[in-house]
This record gives sequence, structure tokens and C-alpha cells, in this order.
Amino acid sequence: MDNFFSEEAYAKMIQELFCRFPSFQKVGAGAYKPGIANMEFADQLMGHPHRRYKVIHVAGTNGKGSVSNMLASALAATGVRVGLYTSPHIIDFRERMRVVEDSGFHLVSKEYVWDFVCRWKDTFDHLDMSFFEITTLMALNWFADEEVDVVVLETGLGGRLDSTNIVTPVLSVITNIGLDHCDMLGDTLGEIAFEKAGIIKPKVPVVIGESHPETDPVFERKVLYTNLPEAEFMGNRNSIMSLLTFADKVCPPGWGNHDEILAAMDLRGEYQRKNLRTVLAALDVISYDGRMVDAIVHTAQRTGFNGRWQQISDSPVTIVDIGHNEHGLKYNFAQLQKMKDEGRCTHLIMVYGSVADKDVDSVIHLMPEDAVYVFTQAQGKRALPATAVYEKYCAYCASVCRSVANAHVAPGVAEAVDLAQELATGIVTSDPSARPLIYIGGSTYVVSEVVALDW
Repeated sequence: MDNFFSEEAYAKMIQELFCRFPSFQKVGAGAYKPGIANMEFADQLMGHPHRRYKVIHVAGTNGKGSVSNMLASALAATGVRVGLYTSPHIIDFRERMRVVEDSGFHLVSKEYVWDFVCRWKDTFDHLDMSFFEITTLMALNWFADEEVDVVVLETGLGGRLDSTNIVTPVLSVITNIGLDHCDMLGDTLGEIAFEKAGIIKPKVPVVIGESHPETDPVFERKVLYTNLPEAEFMGNRNSIMSLLTFADKVCPPGWGNHDEILAAMDLRGEYQRKNLRTVLAALDVISYDGRMVDAIVHTAQRTGFNGRWQQISDSPVTIVDIGHNEHGLKYNFAQLQKMKDEGRCTHLIMVYGSVADKDVDSVIHLMPEDAVYVFTQAQGKRALPATAVYEKYCAYCASVCRSVANAHVAPGVAEAVDLAQELATGIVTSDPSARPLIYIGGSTYVVSEVVALDW
């Protein structure tokens, strides 16, 4: 590879990075490389850059991105320079690493990406490192070079064996536990909680966003076993358990005004209620400041956070959201139905696509009955064919005596958007007082293609 930067050479390098070191976003489970031995070795070669700033480590099934962005926005409002590492990206993989300040945010530069990969390429080759391992190392180094004060670091998958788990944070946050990525993390909530709990470290406080009878004991045992030798368990249990906070069991500062905060937030999904409480509980553990509330309200604007209940058009109203599993989509579909029931829209048009490794059957039963559906598929090998989603939907409808007359198939995302807009136009033509709403989601890949269209 030529070591001289150019836009053409950079584009070629990024393509090779995606192909040779696959990302989970591109190929799914085939890119998942559990274990952190290679990360620890490479981190040592690079001089442990993450030891030059504080880290807040965030894991969970859903809400990691929202919680991470809210935390970054809130901390930046106090004058702190914040590094923010999240995934997946929507358009450009550089979205995964941002520096957030009270005045705004910026992404890692293409030149930095180029120089970093050129410098360490032989090491990546030798260790056969994955795309996520490489980007995690890149982010940790860039944040050190940017001289940030604190980094909000989101895990990829799981926690215990995740590439990010080489850090010792000042706070660990686990948003919630749901049945997702079961082929890699476990088949039960308890097994998945065990993997997520792997980010819990000795003497480090932990905030759990949502309590659950199956998962609470897992977190409690992990905190105990991590913090106290076996011979001392009973005598010090209470002091040790003070490290553990269940956000939904406390009333953190600011929560008394949560309805007003949620109404003003630019992250508008109903699911943000749980995320907001988690964030306020986390801030209460480290350092709550009144200036943080306004920053949370404007999180999307302040951090450049996209793809979460994001309105991308108002004619007709069009909302995109990357929610993709049963745990997350139940909130989205319920919110859409509520909007229709309350008269905020008169018709729902749903553009939906999924990836092949998701349990679509567990999602279909949540889909509002009185909606029009356009099933589609994103580009790439992971996409579940639109016809397969349509067939699953038809089978479900047959089992519950639901009509499939309003179900359509579009071979690509752009075609699906065109069809959805055509259907919306037809509704308004028939009834000028109608207010159709288009919702687009089911996978990050569908949303990525939609956002890239000319709106």
C-alpha cells in the first residue's frame, strides 16, 4: 500500500479494510472474534493510550448508543473534552469516533485514519485483527492524541470478550438485557447478562438501566465476586453492593422533571424514557451538574447522533430508526400506533427490512395491524430477502386472520421509499385531510441507505 495520502488511495484502503478485516456491520457473525488477547498485545505495543484519560464503559442490548451520546453531551456541557466511541455507523465509519465539546463535535480526520493504518498495518496483518478491533485501537489512540479528558466507550457485542474490554473505567453502565445475538452471547437472559457483566471491574461503580428478575442476580454476583475475596463475602456485602445502582429503582437528580425533559429532547423515541433515567443515574454517580440537562435535551444536535427516531422529511412526515430486535421494536411500533390513535397521523406506511440473522418472527406479531407495509432489503450479504420477510408476514397474518392486502414488496431500499411516497400521495389525493406517516427501519443497513438518498 502506498504511504502517500490521496482521496483515491484512502477510499481504496477503506475498502480493503472492510474486505480483509470484515466488520460485523458488513458480514455479521463471521466478523465476530471473541477474546481480547490480541487487543491487549496491540494495546501494549501502542503504549496503553486509554490510560491517559478516564473512561465510562457502556454495554447493553439496546440503548447503548443513545445513552453514550447523552452522557457525552452532558459531560461536554461542563467544559470537559469528551471522546465518544459508538457503533454501528450510518454513512461513514469515522462516525464511530468523535470528540465532543460544549461548542460542538468533530470526527476523526481521513488523514489520521490513513496514517494510523499505514503505521500499524503489519501488526494488524500478523494478528489477523478484525475491523472492530482495528477501529477500537484507532479510537483509543486518537482520543489520547486529541488530549480528551474522558471517553464514553460503547461495547460492540457482549462485554466480557469484547474488544473494548481492555480498559479500566471510572464507571460501567449496562443499559438492559434482551434476547439478541443469541448465537454468540447465549440463549437466555441470564447467559447474555453474564457476558454484558464482563465489563464490571473491581472498585468501579456500576449502573444497570433496567432491572429484571432473571438478570439482577447475575449483576449482583458479579459485583460481589469481583470486589471481595471469598473469605470476606458476608461481612462486607452491604458496602460492596453500594457500588451497584439499578437506575429504575432510584430517583436521580433531574428525574422529577423527566416529562418536561423528554418533551423537549431532540431524541424523540418513547424508549428514551428508560435511557434518560439511566443517564441521570450514571451522572449522579460521577458528578451531576445542572448544566447537563439542557445538553441532554440537545444531544442529537450536539453530538451528530443520527438514526434514532429521526425525522428526515415533513412532506409526508418520514421517520427512520435503527431499532432491529423485538426488545427495541416493541417500543417503536407501540409509539407509532399511539400516534395514530391520538390523531397525530391518519395512516401508517411501514418500510421494513431485516438481516438474515435476526428473529423476524418475534417482531412480526408486534407490527400494527392497520398499517400499509413495504418489505424491502438493503444491499449486502447480511440482508434477508424482501420476499422472505413478506412470506413470514403472510404466514403470520394467515394464523391470526389478518388481511395481507396492504402488504407490498420492493427489491431495494430506494424503490421501497419511492413506493411508500407514492402510496402516501395516493392517500392524500383521495382525502386531502389525511396525514400519512412513513416509518422506515428494521435494520441499520436500511436506514443507512435511506439517509444517503437525496432528501
